[in-house]
Amino acid sequence: MKTTLYEIEQTYINIVEQLMNDETTPELEESLAIAEKDLQTKGIAYANVIKQMDSECDIIDAEIERLTKLKKARQNASEKLKERIKQAMILFGKDEIKTPLIKLSFRKSEAVIVHDVNQLPQMFKTIKVTEQPDKVKIKETLKQGEDIIGCEIVSNLNLQIK
Repeated sequence: MKTTLYEIEQTYINIVEQLMNDETTPELEESLAIAEKDLQTKGIAYANVIKQMDSECDIIDAEIERLTKLKKARQNASEKLKERIKQAMILFGKDEIKTPLIKLSFRKSEAVIVHDVNQLPQMFKTIKVTEQPDKVKIKETLKQGEDIIGCEIVSNLNLQIK
């Protein structure tokens, strides 16, 4: 019968409660040792599964990076081909190339180019301000014992698997 991590935890909690309420007996100490052994065995098994999943994530990240590079290369090649056909159509004075399956043509668009924002009159400018907390300064201030409304330092336990 396989014991789950939850069952191991519950057994351990029950044994600790008995130890706190009753006198220590050899049976309780033996049960506690068995629960700790089960926990260690499960912990090692979990760690192996976690390491395997992390390794698979690294492989997936590498594949995503490879596919991203492949996509970028295809996009660049596509843009170069578009520019070449555009230049050729301009050179030969063609506004359109049409076949039963495909049509190439130009569409006019407009874009505004601002060379120097500082030379613009104020009526053509907008100011965007974003505020972000200075977490380093907040942490230093809190550690010095000062209170800051809406801020606190939280300690985390981060599991490391090596």
